[in-house]
Amino acid sequence: MKEKILYCWLKCATRGKRVALLDFCLVAAAVYLGFALRLTLLVAPQFMDDLALTAAVWPACVVAVMWLMRIYRVYWPQASIEEYTHMTTAYMLGCALFMCVNFFSAAIVVPRTSLAITFFGGLIFTGASRASWRLAEFYVSSAGTVTQARNTIIIGAGEAGAYLARDLQRRGSAFNLVGFIDSDPQKKGKAIAGVPVLGGDDEAARFFKEYEARVALIAIPSADGERIRKYLDVASALNVEVRVLPSLRELAGGAIELGSLRSVELQDLLRRKPIRLDEAEISTVVSGKRILVTGAGGSIGSEICAQLAGHHPAELLALGHGEHSIYNLLQHLDDIGCAVPRRPIIADIADETAMKWVFAECRPEIVFHAGAHKHVPLMEENPREALRVNALGTWTIADLAGAHGVERMIMISTDKAVHPSSVMGATKRIAERLLRRAQGGRPDTRYIAVRFGNVLGSRGSVVPLFERQIMRGGPVTVTHPDMRRYFMLIPEAVNLVLQAASMGRGGELYVLDMGEPVNIAEMAETLIRLHGREPHVDVKIEYTGLRKGEKLFEELFYDPLHVDSTSHEKIFLAKLDEENSHLADDVRNMLKLNISADDLRRGIFSLALESRLTR
Repeated sequence: MKEKILYCWLKCATRGKRVALLDFCLVAAAVYLGFALRLTLLVAPQFMDDLALTAAVWPACVVAVMWLMRIYRVYWPQASIEEYTHMTTAYMLGCALFMCVNFFSAAIVVPRTSLAITFFGGLIFTGASRASWRLAEFYVSSAGTVTQARNTIIIGAGEAGAYLARDLQRRGSAFNLVGFIDSDPQKKGKAIAGVPVLGGDDEAARFFKEYEARVALIAIPSADGERIRKYLDVASALNVEVRVLPSLRELAGGAIELGSLRSVELQDLLRRKPIRLDEAEISTVVSGKRILVTGAGGSIGSEICAQLAGHHPAELLALGHGEHSIYNLLQHLDDIGCAVPRRPIIADIADETAMKWVFAECRPEIVFHAGAHKHVPLMEENPREALRVNALGTWTIADLAGAHGVERMIMISTDKAVHPSSVMGATKRIAERLLRRAQGGRPDTRYIAVRFGNVLGSRGSVVPLFERQIMRGGPVTVTHPDMRRYFMLIPEAVNLVLQAASMGRGGELYVLDMGEPVNIAEMAETLIRLHGREPHVDVKIEYTGLRKGEKLFEELFYDPLHVDSTSHEKIFLAKLDEENSHLADDVRNMLKLNISADDLRRGIFSLALESRLTR
C-alpha cells in the first residue's frame, strides 16, 4: 500500500502542469502562514481582501517565472544541485516580480514581517516537495533491489565516485556499496553519499578481504594505465570483478552513472596522462581551410577527420580507395554531430590522373596523407603494390600539393621505416625520402612527416586477432616470447599529429613519444585475464616464430643519441634525408620492370637504404 502511494506521488513529478499547480498551492499556503503568524491564526476580516489578493498574485508570479525558465521540464526524482539552484533562482525572480507588481499597483497591503515569512516559507515548501520526490524514488528503487547484491567497493572518492555512488543508491542495483578507497588521506573516515571512505590505495587488498568485496568499480576517469593496472592486479589476485568508468575523452561531458561502467579493456591499461595541446595554434593552421585527408577511411585517417572537425575547417575532403570505409566514416561524422561540409572522394592515391583532378577540382589548402598499405606480411607477398601505393602514391600527392600551392602536407610514417626489415617498412622509408625531395623542389609548401609505432585498435592490429582467438577458446598465437612493440591509443596519436602539423616549418620529421615498448606475450596474457580466464590454463599461448619481414624490436630513431626536443614534450625532431633528385624516377622505373618478386624486394631495399638518416 505504501509503495502504491509513493508511485502515485512520483507520477505527479512527471507532469509539469501538476507540479505547477502544486507550487501555486504551496506558495499560497506560505502566504497564509505569513499573515497568520504576523496577525492571528484566524485572519481578521479587515485583512481578508489583502490575504486573498496576495494568495492569488504571489503564487501566480512565482509559477509564471518558473514556467518561463522551464523549471517544470525537470525530472525531480533524479535532480541534482544544479536543478535546485536553478529552481531557487526562478523562485526568487518570481518573488521579485510580485514585489514590483505590488509596488506599482499599491493595491495590496502586506505587513513586512508577512513578506519575509512568505518568502522563506514558499521556498521551503517548494523545495521540500521536490526533495520528497527524490526520497520516494530512492525508497521505491531500493524496495526492488536484488537481495543477493554483491559487496562493492568504489575506487576513487572524487566527484565521479560520488556521482556514481548516488546513482547506484538512487536506482537500486546488484551492487551493495560497502565503502570507497581513495588516495586522499583527508577523506579517510569521512562519508560521501552515506558511504564511508575506508582508506588509501595501499590498503586495497586488505579492504577487499575484510569486506568480502566481489566487485571493484574504478571511478577515476583521469587515471592512467599504470594506475588501472595496479588496481586490476590486486583485484584479480583476490577474484574480485573490476569495472571501470571510461576515460575523460570517452565520457566527453556525459553523465557519470551506472550505465557508464564497463569491463576493463586493454586500452584502459595503455591510458596515459592527458596530453597538453596548443589548441589555439592548431586552430590557426586548420580553421577555415579546405583539408584533404588521404586514407580517410582507415583508423588514423578517420580519427584525423573527427578531430579536425572540432577546429572548424571550411571543408573536409575525405579520400579513400574503399567505398565502404568512406561510407562508415561519413556515418561516424554524422553520429558525432559534425557540421563541417565534407566531400567523399573514392580514388587511388597512386593514380596520377585522378589525383590531378582532385587537386584541380577541390583545391585543398592542407593535406594529411594517411593513405598507405600497412600490413607487413601481406606487403611481403605484394611488393609491387607496396611500392606503388606507399612510395609512388606519396610522391604523387606531394608533387601535386606543391604544384597547386598547398600550404602544408603532413605524412603519417611508421617506426618500421627505421632500419627496415620488411617491404612495408622499406617503402615507407622511401616515402620519407621522397618527401624531402618534394621539400627541396617545392619550398613554398611545408612538408612534414610524423613517425610513430602501432596504434591500438587499428585494422589489422594484433589485438582484434587475440580477441577472436580468446573467444574461440584459444590457442592465442604469438610469434616470439620476446617480441616487443610500441603502442599508442589512436586519439592520442592523432592529437600529436595535429600538434606537429601546426609546429612544422617544412622539412621536419617528427617522432612521437610512444612510451615504453609492450611485450606482446604479456599483452596476450593480460587480454586473457580481462576475459576472466587464466593464461596457459584456460587458454593456451602458442609461439609460431617470426614471420618474413618481422623484427623482435622496433626502433623510432636511427640514432637516438642525436635527436632534438621540441616545444612539446611528447614530440621529438629527427631530420629527413638529404635530397635525392632521381628517387621518384627510380621508383617509377622499378615499377615498370618485369622482374620477380624477390628481385623487386631487393630493389626496394636498395632504394630505401641508399642513404641513412643522420638523426
